[in-house]
Amino acid sequence: MEQALQDILAHADACKGGIESRADLEKFKAEISGPKGSLTQAMKGMGKLPKEERPIIGKKINETKKALDAIFEKIDQFLEEKEIQDSLGEPIDPTLPSPDPEKGSLHPLTQVRRRMTDIFSKIGFTVAEEFEAETEWFCFDALNTPDDHPARDEQDTLFLSKGAIFKNVPKKENERYLLRTHTSTVQIRTMLKTKPPIRIIAPGRCFRRDTVDATHSANFHQFEGLYLDENVTLQDLKSVLDHLIKELFGNDVKTRLRPSFFPFTEPSYELDLNSPSLGKLSNQWIEVMGCGMVDPKVLESVEISSDKWNGFAFGVGIERIAMMLYGIDDIRHFYQNDLRFLKQFA
Repeated sequence: MEQALQDILAHADACKGGIESRADLEKFKAEISGPKGSLTQAMKGMGKLPKEERPIIGKKINETKKALDAIFEKIDQFLEEKEIQDSLGEPIDPTLPSPDPEKGSLHPLTQVRRRMTDIFSKIGFTVAEEFEAETEWFCFDALNTPDDHPARDEQDTLFLSKGAIFKNVPKKENERYLLRTHTSTVQIRTMLKTKPPIRIIAPGRCFRRDTVDATHSANFHQFEGLYLDENVTLQDLKSVLDHLIKELFGNDVKTRLRPSFFPFTEPSYELDLNSPSLGKLSNQWIEVMGCGMVDPKVLESVEISSDKWNGFAFGVGIERIAMMLYGIDDIRHFYQNDLRFLKQFA
């Protein structure tokens, strides 16, 4: 009896490769475990065995059933994969040209970023880029942000583990790494490497521990600017920002500077705009960006003399500008990869 069970299992294992269809599988199962199958016939011989051998053979029969079930399941998986492959047709040749006549286009955020970059490049600003993973000194200390500032809390900023190492991101001291919360870090690294006069823009991706909703995202894009020279005034700041806003929204737009506070500028302002052509936002004052004259303490942190040099800085969310330009009411649309949305900007 034991030898018969081993023969049945060996036969099933040898024949499994020849099963090519569901009909073949059902026939195969019937030959083994059907009413007249080899396993069924072998089990009928249990009654002829001595009582002391029946528990042993019963155990062997159960083991054989489990092994056969595993073989049947493997065949079933093979057939399922074969059916899926048959429904997909012949494999695609990746060397052939795409049958899709549609062409890709720039993401709306990329379009707005390039448009803003072009505006500033025409008035002498150059693009500066640095690291998205930064250190606490460059993100906070160098920007005159005190130790107890809420932005330095782990509930607001995405700090990396204490053991994280970025050999290409130099530290000032032994501070922690984090994901930058603004592109102001680019301004600091530029001032450490370049002597004034400096005229840069710093577009790039930033990260904050924000709860995602219609107006907030943990991942977003900023567009910052820095201008350092001798005898820079608030009038220079206002004229540059007016130029940007008029180029983006038209000559009928009005702007105003409203006093505010930022650790890295003094005095600090919010820039508001009012335009008759912004849809449901028309003819009302809307906050757009933060700006101000660079705080002398920031210049001291990068060893630039505030007695000789001064300047202004500003920062605006690219998503915010895009939403205003295109009448988009939910920031999440930018990240959902919905072609129905993205094709509108092709």
